[in-house]
Parts: sequence; C-alpha cells; structure tokens
Amino acid sequence: MPDEESSPDDLTTIRSGRKFEQGYRLDASDAGEFLIELGEQLRDNDELTLVGDEWELPFAFGEPIELEIDFDGVGEPELEIEMELPGRTDDKAPDIA
Repeated sequence: MPDEESSPDDLTTIRSGRKFEQGYRLDASDAGEFLIELGEQLRDNDELTLVGDEWELPFAFGEPIELEIDFDGVGEPELEIEMELPGRTDDKAPDIA
C-alpha cells in the first residue's frame, strides 16, 4: 500500500538476508483495502511490493501459497487468517550427462 508522502528515494528497501517485522492495528475498512491491493498484486504478478512510511519490501513469491484459517469460538471469539508465501528461486535443475 504505497504512502503518497514518501518518495521511493526516501525508503529503506528490505532485502533477502534481513529479518523484518511490522505490526498494525487497523479498522476493518483499511484492512479490507490492504487485502484488496494485496490480492490484486497476487493475482496479476509473481512479485509483490509492500510499502510503509519509511520502508519498502519487494518480494518475488513462488507457489503453492499456504492459507490457514483458525477459528476459536471459546470465550471471546477470534478468527485468524494467515497466508504464507514461499520465496521464488531462480535455481534450475542440473543437466543430465
């Protein structure tokens, strides 16, 4: 979700070899917009780019994508939806001689 106030030159690019985590608490409308934009990138490309206020994270993904749905209806009901995208490699199989 690009931030209109940041220019690409101001952003730190998160690359392979780094560990990065960022959490957000959003209202349903903002979360829905994020998921729509994420879904469009997944549908239309084989790479997606996430952008925060000070960072961008380009990610070339492979398949299959793992989707997990976890519902806990005990006490305060909670629904968790998790998606795990494997990284894509450019490795090729070796030749057979």
